Amino acid sequence: MQNYNDFPELLDDYVIQCASKFGSAELADGMQGLGYPNDGCLDASILPIDVNSRMVGTAATVETQDGDNFPIHVAIYQSKPGYVLIIDGKACADRAYLGDLIGGAANAVGLEGIVVDGLVRDREGLRDIGLPVYSRGYQQRGPTKIGPGKINTSIECAGVAVQPGDLVVGDADGVTVVPREHIAEVLEKAEIKKKYEEKRREALAEYCRCKKEGLPLPELAPKWVLDMLAKQK
Repeated sequence: MQNYNDFPELLDDYVIQCASKFGSAELADGMQGLGYPNDGCLDASILPIDVNSRMVGTAATVETQDGDNFPIHVAIYQSKPGYVLIIDGKACADRAYLGDLIGGAANAVGLEGIVVDGLVRDREGLRDIGLPVYSRGYQQRGPTKIGPGKINTSIECAGVAVQPGDLVVGDADGVTVVPREHIAEVLEKAEIKKKYEEKRREALAEYCRCKKEGLPLPELAPKWVLDMLAKQK
């Protein structure tokens, strides 16, 4: 059985704090131009059980197939706080990989969340636990126990390559994975995008205020739209 030493080094607390300021969409914007498929965004079918869920953590990985959850058990029982468990389940549609018992164990260990390229069950029980869980959907048929699978190796989960130790952020929009070696760059770009969006929201609020008070309306379209329109004339 594998042990803690097989798990990647946790990302620094400062990195986690910085990443926590951003949503999955802002980090996806920060991933643009780096040459990664889907800009690090897992397939759109990977959604949270609870739309209020939010997770930020260090990726630990599991590779399994055909509904076999033995390696998931092993990974959880040997894990520790701070990890998001990313499970490459090969999009198995015949069985659930986990339910509220595994979810409860992961929550007790202190995992930040679970992402499954496959299905889960015990939807209400998982929701009540409060641990962020993302999957392709639900299937009441239970898992098999075969093993051994693979733990903390390079995987592809829902269309995205994931390495143990990558940054994982999930929220109502979905899950974004940022390669460890690009975290600083992506966070910097996400900060720029966040500031731009804040200014746009201020501009929209000002437009609504002027409209409500019968004042002259400011330009609503952002500068980049006006610039593109000017080039097309």
